[in-house]
Amino acid sequence: MNILRLKALLGAGCFSIALVGAAMHPAHAGGLERGGYDIDLLFDPAPFATEAEATYVMPNRKLKNAVDTDPLNGTVVGSTSANDSENYWVPRIGVKAQVVQGVDCMFDYSQPWGAHTAPGQWVGAQSNMETDIKSDNYAATCSYKMDAGKGQVRFIGGIFYQEVYGFKEDLVTPLLPNFSGTGRVDLTSSGWGWRAGLAYEIPEIALRASLVYNSQVKLDNISGTLDLTRVGVPEPIDVYGEASMPDSVELKLQSGIAPGWLAFGSIKWVNWSILQSIPICSQESKGVAACTTTSPLPVRWTSLDLMYRDGWTVSGGIGHKFNDQWSAAGQLSWDRGTSHGYGSQTDTWTLGGGVAYTPKPNIEIRLAGAIGVMTSGHSGTLTDENGYTAGTDVSYDFGNDLVTAISGGIKIKF
Repeated sequence: MNILRLKALLGAGCFSIALVGAAMHPAHAGGLERGGYDIDLLFDPAPFATEAEATYVMPNRKLKNAVDTDPLNGTVVGSTSANDSENYWVPRIGVKAQVVQGVDCMFDYSQPWGAHTAPGQWVGAQSNMETDIKSDNYAATCSYKMDAGKGQVRFIGGIFYQEVYGFKEDLVTPLLPNFSGTGRVDLTSSGWGWRAGLAYEIPEIALRASLVYNSQVKLDNISGTLDLTRVGVPEPIDVYGEASMPDSVELKLQSGIAPGWLAFGSIKWVNWSILQSIPICSQESKGVAACTTTSPLPVRWTSLDLMYRDGWTVSGGIGHKFNDQWSAAGQLSWDRGTSHGYGSQTDTWTLGGGVAYTPKPNIEIRLAGAIGVMTSGHSGTLTDENGYTAGTDVSYDFGNDLVTAISGGIKIKF
């Protein structure tokens, strides 16, 4: 088989197979990760390419055997089981263009972080009735490539602006049966980050290896309101806090292994351990007293307890190009749980598959699905290195639960 035939079977079309695999990953990731960061569009060989995709994730985490473990703040009468997860969408839109020979730039919008739990009226209502965290990420990433050996080396750099916002509701005093003693904190924040990386490519055999670092995003302007009007506080309290979204490193590999066949995989580390307990303090105390997890009222009013450890994700898959119109891929992923004694984010195993249809050379349509298992565990108290203990309000168990996802996307290139 000559080199031109091999390139036709393993070239640009097989790069899309790895994208099918990537679309299956958001089924359930650790920490607050939803879409994460994705710059694969930057590698498309076309002078101009744009794509849009969305993933709908359906986690089914159920809590059971819940116990109110702090009678000093009142005993909550409610269900000992709860649904700890809500379905959600993960959208992403990107545009890539060749600026000059060897220089490519990509602009994209994504929602890398998020979480939504709504257990409602249960015995752990003093810990959480509903928490909803969302994010918006606007990024610009460029690369410069040059010949190196049999292939090309690519230098990657970029910046991104990120907004993170949301709310949390819980029971402040157990005023049953109408739960009129709820409190709510609404917060918003933003920050900047950057990325840098290297890649090496041999297009003739669809080989690509990339290593990319994404920086932390410092959120030193968290602000919002704490509404305790249902428990006697006459008006909302202005509050603030500080935190950082984690940095990450991801290694991706892919290579043609036979005519029409591609193997791909990745290893990713995310620094989720920087998010332990985030104190939420009164704006009136800013500059007067330090905002820490040990600050007393009225300096610290509440906190967002996460107590994460670092996340690791390992995935691998195989793709096949049947003809010029159809490709397919399968992938297996493992996410190490970021919860380790507090919370319900344990290890997750996910199996996914997808197809790519190319009705015309410049149009590609992708559809993928995934099914996974979120492993069982127990949540109780956990103390961080500063001596703060989370999980004093409630303890609970959870079993091996199902997570499913579907994903669709379209790419147009010229």
